[in-house]
Amino acid sequence: GGHGTRIPDIENLIDCDFVFQGEGISQLRELFGEDPTAQIKHPVMPSSDNWRVLGLPVSQTSAVLIPGVGCPNACRFCCTSHFFDKTYFPFLKTGREIFDTLVYLSDSMRTNEFQVMDENFLKHKERAFELLEIMERERRTFSFNIFSSAEAIIDFGVENMVRMGVTYVWIGSESKQSLFEKTKGVDIKELISELRANGIVVLASSILFLEHHDRETLQEDIDYAIDLKPDFTQFMQLGPMPQTKLYLDYKKEDRLIEDIPYEEWHGQHRLWFRHPHFTGAESETLLREAFRKEFETLGPSILRVCETMVRGMDSPAYKASDPFMRLRYKLLKKKCREYFYALKAMKWLLPSKQMKGQAGRIEKLYMKHFRWQRPLNWLVSGFLCMLAGVARIKLGLGYEAHQPGTRRTMYRLPRADYKDMKGRIQAIFKKRKTWAILDNTGGTAALSLYFSGKLNRKTIDSLTKRLSSRPHFSFESVRINITQLADFNEETFEKFLEKLSHRCEDICIYCSEIQKRHLAFFNRLMSEQVCSVSTY
Repeated sequence: GGHGTRIPDIENLIDCDFVFQGEGISQLRELFGEDPTAQIKHPVMPSSDNWRVLGLPVSQTSAVLIPGVGCPNACRFCCTSHFFDKTYFPFLKTGREIFDTLVYLSDSMRTNEFQVMDENFLKHKERAFELLEIMERERRTFSFNIFSSAEAIIDFGVENMVRMGVTYVWIGSESKQSLFEKTKGVDIKELISELRANGIVVLASSILFLEHHDRETLQEDIDYAIDLKPDFTQFMQLGPMPQTKLYLDYKKEDRLIEDIPYEEWHGQHRLWFRHPHFTGAESETLLREAFRKEFETLGPSILRVCETMVRGMDSPAYKASDPFMRLRYKLLKKKCREYFYALKAMKWLLPSKQMKGQAGRIEKLYMKHFRWQRPLNWLVSGFLCMLAGVARIKLGLGYEAHQPGTRRTMYRLPRADYKDMKGRIQAIFKKRKTWAILDNTGGTAALSLYFSGKLNRKTIDSLTKRLSSRPHFSFESVRINITQLADFNEETFEKFLEKLSHRCEDICIYCSEIQKRHLAFFNRLMSEQVCSVSTY
């Protein structure tokens, strides 16, 4: 499942049994003979991990909420809209269903903050208003980070967003020219200014290297995006993702660059199509320059977030006299106080006089609501400054503190006569490049070996030794998958197969069509009846 299933001929590129495109829950249920229309139980998932502010670990957590998938706006470049066939599939159809799910997730994770993974949450206005009504009636306050189009925000109303608890919104501004329906007739700059004045943090995304862009118009759109003055700016390269209308058009026009691997199709490196005015190398340089110019002009995003939050405290929406909004005001004030402690440290660390002046101006806004308590604030600010210095040194040395570790778990079915197999799988061979499992599907024990990268003599010798030291591991067949191998020594590999053949006559090698076509080695093994060969 997932967006990768739209890659042409994906069934033959990877080892898989089934491919699900679009909304996959109902398809998977049908495969297992379950009711595809049964109610979905929302999983409990964190949306973020390992938060840090100026190098300080933050214990704040937030949960993922997925009310539905897809988007009917059908922008030409949008992989999400095309992946779900330009249709919206609601998992939570009513405001009551969303509220009950929020309560369940909030109680499970002890958090009231949610990342709403819905392409255009406010587009479904009736459902959103029902949710707001229930929240006010039940006196439950939740905070939301959402995605929304500009026209949906205007239709729903900024004040209603404040009441609902929207604290962050991602808006697609895309271009100075109103090329898409979602931005036509909307003053994006005025809208962003209103959102920030009400304490709502804004990320505005823009697309570079559109079809009309040349050097002049590209710079105009970069300057336009900066002039919007959001809290965060995303510059994304135009990218024809598989099976979008943009992709199909460019493929028909023979504009795709076929030799760029899919791993590079992410819009933050270089173009994978032929643009009439820019090369791939130029697109990479210009993208970096755009981000640099935005930073130097507007200052760090964290500083802008501080300004947005403290400006929200003066918003008329928070000055409402009803108890629900008074409760929201207390939550906002608490969050502002946390950032106030970091503001002085930020002011010391900023790289330019202009940014230091910006921090000073924001500090004055905070002083209207908070007192500077010496020596506590000086002590906290100094400690944060020290942590930020340590983080800067680590990053300079190449240590990425925000990258979580990788965990891989493999399973196999237990066999009663293998006394040392205690239920779940234990890999026989635990090298990075090679791993093996025992399987007893169908009532027979099979040894399955998976190789990737470069297979050398040392690896083979180690694997042979480990298998030899476990004579109680008996198997009736061996399946060897080498589709991910980049290189291997034929002589060493053949000796390994010969040793395996002493313990088992049924040996099969799975390779790719390209490997089989270019390696006569396999034909010789088959003629000598050492093994059989199948292709993926």
